[in-house]
Amino acid sequence: MRATERPGRAATDGGTPNHGGALTDGGVPNDGGAVVERLRALCLALPEVDERVSHGEPTWFAGAGRRARVFVMLADHHHDDRLGFWCPAAAGAQEFLVAEAPERFFRPPYVGHRGWIGVRLDVPPVDWERVEDLVADAHALVTGRGARDPSRPGSPTS
Repeated sequence: MRATERPGRAATDGGTPNHGGALTDGGVPNDGGAVVERLRALCLALPEVDERVSHGEPTWFAGAGRRARVFVMLADHHHDDRLGFWCPAAAGAQEFLVAEAPERFFRPPYVGHRGWIGVRLDVPPVDWERVEDLVADAHALVTGRGARDPSRPGSPTS
């Protein structure tokens, strides 16, 4: 699927997308509509990005053809009650972020042992600057362009 197609996640019955955008009392979309669209826009703004459904979730790949690698995967209540995303992170970032804000960051199943970070998007307010940095860093990691140290914004890692 090309970046210009940008579909929502299909309902389980194969019908219309299930991201309608109704808000909770905290201003967070119940079904993630506006949040998912904002995450999608961040991902698709980066170079050489395609969106495809993987494991039933919108997933963003960086690179071309067979060399394309996942750098962000939506986790819309995939294995738990959270709306968030998973992304690769620099060495030590997962531990730092989970210790800093365990209500916002978590070790995701399947890929957490490889240092990926889970980021909650259903805990208001979403820190979109931090999300943008994590998305950009994940893209840089899978494309070989490096990433920043999460404890020191703007600093490159070795």
